Amino acid sequence: MALDQDALSALKRSPLGVVSRDPRWRRLSAWRWPFLVLVALLVWWVRPWGHAPIAVDVVVVSAPPASGRATILNASGYVVARRLATVASKVTGRVMEVDVDEGMQVAEGQVLAKLDTATAAASYQVALSERMAAERSLSETEVRLRDAKRMQSRNQELHQRQLVAQSVLDTSVADVDALEAHLRQQQSQVAVAASAVRSRQQDLDDLVIRAPFAGVVITKDAQPGEMVSPISAGGGFTRTGIATLVDMASRELEVDVNEAFIHRVHEGQPVEAVLDAYPETDWAAHVIRVVPTADRQKATVKVRIALDHLEPRVLPDMGVKVRFLDVQTDVYAHALGTIPAEALVGDHVWMVISGHARTRAVKVGPTLGNELPVLEGLAVGDHVIVKPSAALIEGASVTLKGD
Repeated sequence: MALDQDALSALKRSPLGVVSRDPRWRRLSAWRWPFLVLVALLVWWVRPWGHAPIAVDVVVVSAPPASGRATILNASGYVVARRLATVASKVTGRVMEVDVDEGMQVAEGQVLAKLDTATAAASYQVALSERMAAERSLSETEVRLRDAKRMQSRNQELHQRQLVAQSVLDTSVADVDALEAHLRQQQSQVAVAASAVRSRQQDLDDLVIRAPFAGVVITKDAQPGEMVSPISAGGGFTRTGIATLVDMASRELEVDVNEAFIHRVHEGQPVEAVLDAYPETDWAAHVIRVVPTADRQKATVKVRIALDHLEPRVLPDMGVKVRFLDVQTDVYAHALGTIPAEALVGDHVWMVISGHARTRAVKVGPTLGNELPVLEGLAVGDHVIVKPSAALIEGASVTLKGD
């Protein structure tokens, strides 16, 4: 069969590889390559973002805290003053005046109160009179001794000239010796009288009650007209103190630590304290001493703690809670920021940048609670995804949960 050459020449291949006689394919062939490029670009653009945005939880990288020391133990206790005294009289007497009141600051040696001095003053005057009498007798004996010595010297000269007998000289010598012995006796009596005067003076001084140290008066325990005594007497109607004085410079904290955890505490250990009266303030402190005895009833050991900076608002008997810190850890010393532990995936985190998920390699320190210190890779203010979904891919579109 003969081929129709005219029909063969009319056949043309379409842009899509289909043989066609339709002349419209010839008109479309000019758009073939631009169309293919457009389709390729569309596929490339749609591939990462072709799905709906993934909802994620995001946190902001926060600045590291000032201290990264871990709390290893908690305890509670009270503010106490190591120097606290109820000032009392050494003798029994009637209060004549009280010169202090609650809250007053007093200096060491300042007069707090005075007792009745009538009896003690009379005894002091008697002692003074006895000393004066002894001194006058001593003066008389000294005069007589000087005269006896002159007589002895004269009789000795006359005896050498053989004008008086030996017995006269012996009598003069005996008189001098007797007066010298009497003089020594009277000198001792004068010393005793002087001691009596000092004793009576001390009795007078004991009736003036002075502050044993500088501090603050926290209670006023006696009033003028009351009887005070160093011991309780009179069926409870006799006071045993004038005022209670506190040395505010000796304030410290005392807490009870369970004996099962006392091995975590040692001298010099840093502590953070929070007073019940000021819960918004953290007070830096340190351990002074672990008292080497245990309370068998409570199974606790007493620990003394000193505040690094004392303030007037810290008052004795205030309640306090303390946190003993681990001196071996300072994980935030060189941290750039902190992130939750749930944000870390292996050695990287997922970040949100311009609405899309991006991975970032990071270097972190040891976990402290639920926080991770970031040493490299992030900065404060970066947005990090918490608990990232396994469906996240690089460049995926994300949205915040709740938006």
